[in-house]
Amino acid sequence: MIPISVMVAGVGTTSFKVKGRFGVDKPSDFSAPLRPIVSWNITRRCNLKCLHCYIDAGAEDPRELTTAEALALVDQMAEVGVPLILFTGGEPLVRRDFFEIAERARDAGIKLVLSTNGTLITPEVARRLREVGVVYVGVSLDSIDPAFHDQFRGVPGSFAAALAGIKNATAAGLDVGLRFTVTAKNIREAGAYVDFAASLGVKRITFYHLSAAGRAQKLPPDWWYTPQQYREFIETLISKARQYAGRLEIETTLAPYDGIYIAQTVGGGDERHLKFVESTGGCGRKIISIYPNGDVYPCQFIDFYKLGNVREKPLREILTPDKLEPFINTDRYLRGPRCSACRFKQYCKGGDRARAYYLTGDMYGDDPLCPIPHLLR
Repeated sequence: MIPISVMVAGVGTTSFKVKGRFGVDKPSDFSAPLRPIVSWNITRRCNLKCLHCYIDAGAEDPRELTTAEALALVDQMAEVGVPLILFTGGEPLVRRDFFEIAERARDAGIKLVLSTNGTLITPEVARRLREVGVVYVGVSLDSIDPAFHDQFRGVPGSFAAALAGIKNATAAGLDVGLRFTVTAKNIREAGAYVDFAASLGVKRITFYHLSAAGRAQKLPPDWWYTPQQYREFIETLISKARQYAGRLEIETTLAPYDGIYIAQTVGGGDERHLKFVESTGGCGRKIISIYPNGDVYPCQFIDFYKLGNVREKPLREILTPDKLEPFINTDRYLRGPRCSACRFKQYCKGGDRARAYYLTGDMYGDDPLCPIPHLLR
């Protein structure tokens, strides 16, 4: 994650509440490679059919961890020192034992975050989420245009249902944020989208740069934005971060080059800003992912590099420095002509390795979406 608001305005909202205060002069130590945040895809089941779904969600995986296995895994996470579980899917709320698993994690002292499409958050579900101790709910909403969102998410009425879920969650007193997948089709909405989010009373927006895993591999080339579109987008986020400082925080993910751009422009190229970008982590550095069948990956988008399976080995034996080395020090392995020669590779670690793998065929190749060579010379 690149905390745009923290880099630009020095202040966060939800991130400070969850992790404590941090900034360019005091990077966060909330998580670390051997005690990472866990993005837990607890089910493949989903009630939507998103065009870009990285896990190709839909029907239930018959190999899904049982309730007993899931509860035992929570205990393993506590043993490792996992500070936070991000429950995701599929749609995590379709799993019938969701609240039982969440209660076990809460009682183990692990903070809980929910990543959801929002359509199943009724007033009753919202109340239970607050009671179980969920500290943040991130709802996917990819446009202020209901028609585009419904088309992107594959089900008519999903925009209205998500909006109702957002309102139910905020009414229950939950910290709520929005998750927006950035594509060439919606990138120019960024400014209006931030204003819309602020009108809903949400605390945070996370802009997910389109990855290339799962169904995204089938999207045609015109879904990928250009460097010119990117410049307008990132400058808009910088402006909005200043405008809403302390009220609504903005962050991005799957694009550490956002941090490089800000470090070189807003930060004037100060080494502190570049080191801060490096400290924010990324796949296999401060976060890992566990899939419904217990497979462990460096993050939810790197589904081609398995670290292990919790049915075969305990989590503490899977999270070892040697297995995580290619992601902790990715810059040492880059061999794409642009990334390997980039003066910023130590800090951004080569951008998104899923895009490199799926779009170039090489995990250590160039991230084709990176605009830095075009914008910072």
